[in-house]
Amino acid sequence: MIPLITGRSEQTEDFARYEFKYLLNFEQRKNIEEEISHFMEFDGHVHKELENSYFVRSLYFDTEDAINYYEKIDGVGARRKFRIRTYSQEHEETVPIYLELKGRQIERTFKQRISIEREHLSLLTDPERHYEFLDCFPENWLAERFVFESDRKRIKPMVLVDYIRRPYTSEFDLNFRITFDDRLNAVAVDQLFVGQEQSWKHHLPGYTILEVKFHRRIPAWFHRILQAYNLRRLSISKFCKGMESCNLAIDLS
Repeated sequence: MIPLITGRSEQTEDFARYEFKYLLNFEQRKNIEEEISHFMEFDGHVHKELENSYFVRSLYFDTEDAINYYEKIDGVGARRKFRIRTYSQEHEETVPIYLELKGRQIERTFKQRISIEREHLSLLTDPERHYEFLDCFPENWLAERFVFESDRKRIKPMVLVDYIRRPYTSEFDLNFRITFDDRLNAVAVDQLFVGQEQSWKHHLPGYTILEVKFHRRIPAWFHRILQAYNLRRLSISKFCKGMESCNLAIDLS
């Protein structure tokens, strides 16, 4: 059994905001990024060796019949899914790993997460050991929710999704954030850290997902950019694209 880990790992972090998504071609991405650079700057987590971006990896959970996938495709107003997220292709002691519950309530996106250790991964990915996870996070509601969903819905890790993110923040509005996500790859595995021999599937080649995140309203200057480029909100999910590219689900809509 994994030893009980206390301290920061027991703390649940909560986020709630609006998230709008747009799909950009190469020319749109270049021009829009040039314009927003006059109003925003890179956040503190970027790596210069990744061209002022950082790496994101998520292991998504779903059921055998892809309930989470089809709830998203069907536009269910209240939905949620679990994932394990990190920011490296290999385990590094200094890089955090999170168990996250992300969902949507009408128009607002919410996320709760707890920081975990690498030793916890086998408890999350092995259905026979999920209850051991509770011993590591006693009286933590997110851990309890994960075990409940695992037992009731039979969720399990289905698809691993990687991408590169370039994030911008504003010193004038700390609640307004823009990210450019590209180089999306997915593979059907049940582990967070895998070898390079996997058959990765590349999706949305040549395109960038623009995510706009805010609490109350979009600044007027950015609203003018949306109008100038005639951008329309789309329902784009990296999780769904990963499931589709790995032939784990089919969009029947």
